[in-house]
Amino acid sequence: MKLKQKASPELEKLKTLHGPQKIRYIWDYYKLPIVVLCILLYILGYSLYGHFTHKEKILYTALVNVSASDSLTEQLSTGFLDSLDQDTSKTTMQLYTGLYLTDDETNPYHEYTYASRMKILASIDGKQLDVVLMNKEAFDAFSQNGYLCDLEELLSSEDVDLYNRLKPHLVTNTVILEDNSTDLQLDPSITYQAVTEEHPFGLDLSQTSMISDAGFSDIVYLGIIANSPRTEEAIDYVRYLL
Repeated sequence: MKLKQKASPELEKLKTLHGPQKIRYIWDYYKLPIVVLCILLYILGYSLYGHFTHKEKILYTALVNVSASDSLTEQLSTGFLDSLDQDTSKTTMQLYTGLYLTDDETNPYHEYTYASRMKILASIDGKQLDVVLMNKEAFDAFSQNGYLCDLEELLSSEDVDLYNRLKPHLVTNTVILEDNSTDLQLDPSITYQAVTEEHPFGLDLSQTSMISDAGFSDIVYLGIIANSPRTEEAIDYVRYLL
């Protein structure tokens, strides 16, 4: 003899309801499980969407103290991907714009300096900055803080022909290895002292048609970030600009 399990009062009542009353009854008694299920479905859907639409960033570049037209911005970003014949549905590159570094309080972009500095530092620490295009003031700042790699050392070890071609256009700058700036803040009467070195940290891009045709009044320098994990791609970017 088979035993029939008695239905719960909630299910018995559910059978007697129809239309909107039935929907409202389900919502009242099963609200929490429904909400939890919806959240889980959303998380699952979001994860699947991110997995199938994710694009690998092959290079992170930045314009610092340099304003580019829409046309030049396009050349500096998607133009590079096209030159590599990359599948743009799977790969992309990041081009940071609107970054400014200046100590000149009369500079109209001075108010953006703090936010730009924080973004630059975070990008370098997170290894999400590889190449910088910048003016002389930004070039000095990046060099002094030790953020740029020695281009002579990098290029000569990776591509001798490219290094020989670019050697006349490499620009030396100063890196501060050690100084007494902290002591100077505590006692302004002491003399500033620093231990420095000079290395070819920058590349003058004046000889490149892409930059020269843009009509910049000042020299635009290229630097490669010292801790970049994508130096091969960075060198490819240099070849592309040439």
